[in-house]
Amino acid sequence: MTETTDRTPFAAWLREHVTPLDTIDPEAPLDDLEPLRELIGGARVVAVGENSHFIEEFAAMRRRILRFLVERCGFTVLAFEYGFSEGFALDAWAQGGGAEEDLGELLAGSIPVGVAEPLRWVRQFNRDAGRPVRFAGIDVPAAGGSLLPVLAPVADHLRKADPEVLPLIERAMRIAESFAGPSAAAAAPRWARLETAEQDALTALLSRLLVRCRSLSPLHTTAAEAHDHAVAVRRLEVACHADYSFRAMADLFAGRGLSGDTSARDRSMADSLLWHLERSGPDARVVLAAHNAHIVKSPISFDGHLTGLPLGQHLHEALGEDYFALGLTGVDGRTADMLPDEDAPFGFTVTDAPLGPPEPDSIEAAFADAGTGPGLAGLRRARPLGGLARPDRTRLQSAYLQVPVLDAFDAVLNTGTSTVAAEALQ
Repeated sequence: MTETTDRTPFAAWLREHVTPLDTIDPEAPLDDLEPLRELIGGARVVAVGENSHFIEEFAAMRRRILRFLVERCGFTVLAFEYGFSEGFALDAWAQGGGAEEDLGELLAGSIPVGVAEPLRWVRQFNRDAGRPVRFAGIDVPAAGGSLLPVLAPVADHLRKADPEVLPLIERAMRIAESFAGPSAAAAAPRWARLETAEQDALTALLSRLLVRCRSLSPLHTTAAEAHDHAVAVRRLEVACHADYSFRAMADLFAGRGLSGDTSARDRSMADSLLWHLERSGPDARVVLAAHNAHIVKSPISFDGHLTGLPLGQHLHEALGEDYFALGLTGVDGRTADMLPDEDAPFGFTVTDAPLGPPEPDSIEAAFADAGTGPGLAGLRRARPLGGLARPDRTRLQSAYLQVPVLDAFDAVLNTGTSTVAAEALQ
């Protein structure tokens, strides 16, 4: 073995199995992505990750993969790490509703995680498509920053379906408004400063509204369309998970968090995706765009302590081989670190941080030592190989996520370098 291979034993396997990529240009021909078709097989949900938000190369590559999966593989839904409730307005726009320039207003106040350009492509594709591509938001509202995008439309539903409970949801909205922010980074500390009685009242109100809407479903659906009721129930379920997350985050920061207690958001995202999948028909296939830390199929731990069970683990348990996790990473360049700042527009500031040499035993070190350049590696075929040294970490912004890479991802795509998007630094 060479010195390079000794340093990263998995690099030798990568050299033999990486498919080189011609480009990351979203508009370029797609032939070099054809090996992806065989890797995903008949999977109904293909998750395309990124090791950091706000990276130009990852956003471009995900748009290119979206094109490939829709144009050549017949995928029918674009799901995104974006609010479940807010996603319905974006789907209407993607289907041709409103004017082109309305998208800016629809996304105003949202964290710029790269949803705009894929949506524009979907809207353009749908103009001549025999089967339009739908858009589905799957996240908690406002990236965990506010319950109002969920509660306001539920209140509208209840005015028609169950006006007797309007005082309950109106009180829940008043409490939610008192700590609302543009993201969890802004809202979580505000929630923690609420009186305990207010925190507990909000939890009790949301639980009561959810149970009532479920229990009185036959009455509610006579006063409103069945679809509207199903959406209202799902919105309340999302609200309950988001509310739980406020409590879990506060306990985590206070040093008294329960093991795995931050799983509520990812469980909600998984349930929302399955909700959309069920209602999209038996032949629906979903492209899911979310952070690598969400799409992995293995538990998330830091310093040896279980932090949470990710979206990908829940989807793998529900769908088996019908769920395919494709992680995106880079070997060098820059990354976007997010630093909490309550006074910043989204509750955090983005810094342009340099990436050092990849850590030993990381998938990035294996790619670097293999010297393959940008490329795609299917990892399922490596799992049965006994004695093969396996990467146990992957980049997470400028840090590392400790996961068994071959089990956590079905494939990893190396874009080579990464560059922080200028708009994220403004």
